[in-house]
Amino acid sequence: MHKYRSIAYRLIFLLLALCINVISFAQAKKVEMADEMRSNGKIYIVVAVCLTILIGLFLYVFSLDRKLSKIEKEV
Repeated sequence: MHKYRSIAYRLIFLLLALCINVISFAQAKKVEMADEMRSNGKIYIVVAVCLTILIGLFLYVFSLDRKLSKIEKEV
C-alpha cells in the first residue's frame, strides 16, 4: 500500500508541474484583444460582469443549501 501512495504522490507532482508549465507558456503570449480592451477601459466591464455572475451563483448555492438544510431538519 505504501508503494501505491508513493506513486500517487509522484503523479500528483507531475500533474502540478505540467500545469505550471502550461500556465507559464500561456502568460508569455500577447493577447491583442485583451490589450485593446484594457486600453479602452472595457476590461473593467468584463470583470464586473464576471464578478456579478459569480456572486449570483454563490448566493444561489448558499440559499439552496439553507433551504435543503431546513428541509432535512423537518424530515
